[in-house]
Amino acid sequence: MLSLLISALVAIALASASNALQYRTGTTVFFSIAGFAGTFFLIGFLVRKRMSKAQAALQESMETAQRRMQRKVQQFQNKPGGNVKQIQRQLEMDQQAMFKQGLELTKGLEPFRKWSLLTGRQIATMRLQFHYQLKEFDKVDEILATCGFLRGPLMMEPMSVAMRMARCYKKNDLEGAKKVFKRHIMWFRGDRGALLYGLMSWIYVKVGEPDEARRVLLKAKESTGVDTFARNWEHLSNDRVKSFSNAGLGDEWYSLYLENPPPVKQQRVRGNGRNPRGF
Repeated sequence: MLSLLISALVAIALASASNALQYRTGTTVFFSIAGFAGTFFLIGFLVRKRMSKAQAALQESMETAQRRMQRKVQQFQNKPGGNVKQIQRQLEMDQQAMFKQGLELTKGLEPFRKWSLLTGRQIATMRLQFHYQLKEFDKVDEILATCGFLRGPLMMEPMSVAMRMARCYKKNDLEGAKKVFKRHIMWFRGDRGALLYGLMSWIYVKVGEPDEARRVLLKAKESTGVDTFARNWEHLSNDRVKSFSNAGLGDEWYSLYLENPPPVKQQRVRGNGRNPRGF
C-alpha cells in the first residue's frame, strides 16, 4: 500500500540523514520510527478526510431511500382499501433501486484502495451486502471466495457473517456454516449475536438436528436474553418443531432471504372504509 511505502521511504531518508550527520544510534532509530509513524498517520488522516465525503454520499443515499420507503408504508397503512401486492412490489422495486445505487456509489471509493489495505476490504464488505440484497448470489460467492488472512470482506458485523453462513447452507455446506459460526460468535456480545444464534439454530432445524438447535438456543438465551430464543427452545423441547420461528428477529432475519416476510398490514378502520365514523 502507498501509505506504507511512503512512510518507509521517509524513515529511510531520516535514517540516512542521521547517519550522515553522525548522530548516535539511539537518535537515528528514534527519528526513523517517528518519521515512519508520523508520515503514516498523516497520510491516513488526509485519506480518511477525503474518503469520508464519498462515504457520506453513500450513507445519505441509503437514508434518503429508506425514508422514502417508510413514508410509503405509513401512507399505505393509513389508507384503507389499498392493494397489498402492489405496495409490496413497489417496495421491492425501491429496495432494488436503493441497493443498485449503493453499489454504484462504491465506485467512488476505488481511488482510495491503493492507499490502504483496509479500504479494499471495506469496499468488498459493502459490495458483498449490496449484491446479496440484490440476490446476485453468484457475485456474493465470488467475493466470499476471496476471504483469507487480511483479504476479502471484513467479518466485523453480524450481517456479513450471517450472509456467509447462509451461503454455506444454500450450498449444503453444514460444516462450513458451523465453522463460520464458531469462529465469529465469540466476538459478538449480548444481543449483537442474536442474528447468528437464530440462523445457526434455524439451520440445525432445517437439516434435522433439533437437539443441536436446542443446544445453540440454550446458549443464545443466556447470552442475549432475546425472547424468541426462549420460545424456540420451549418449542423444540416439547417436540413442536413446526412452531419454530425466527420472525421475532425482524427485518434482519428476513433480509437473509431464507424465509419470506409477512405481508404489509393495514390499520383497521371502523365502518365502511370510506368514512372513519361509518357513514
